[in-house]
Amino acid sequence: MYDRILVPTDGSPGSEAVLTHAETLATTHDSEIHALYVVDTGRFSTLPHEPTWESVTDSLHREGEMALDMAERLVADDVTVTRATAEGSPSREIIDYASQHDCDLIVMGTHGRGGIDRLLLGSVAERVVRSAHVPVVTVPVETTPQDISEDEQPTGVPQ
Repeated sequence: MYDRILVPTDGSPGSEAVLTHAETLATTHDSEIHALYVVDTGRFSTLPHEPTWESVTDSLHREGEMALDMAERLVADDVTVTRATAEGSPSREIIDYASQHDCDLIVMGTHGRGGIDRLLLGSVAERVVRSAHVPVVTVPVETTPQDISEDEQPTGVPQ
């Protein structure tokens, strides 16, 4: 039923629950997992493009590599993990990646905010659910006071 499962990840503590859920699905359906990290370059579009800009993007890409390393470590050895990094709007990049790589399912985390919080902060997961052409499974992840909203994360994809 599912051959390729896309799992957007940011390496946050909540990512573990999402990856565990995706791993269970991948094992059940003999699927591969595509772990995607999105560098949200739109957040930085107002910054001047100076030499420091390059160091910011380099830092974000290093953070992405660490998030993808974590994803590989958390998934069982018998499940194939394909790593990918993209730059742009997280929801758009997730949807585009799923389409371009023939993913059958997207499994992503959500903080489960509702009401005014969602209206003010937006929700990458909600935009993906509304726009994706494949099923999307959202996995609730626990938030702590230290967590920042998904739209405030400088690295991109929320969990």
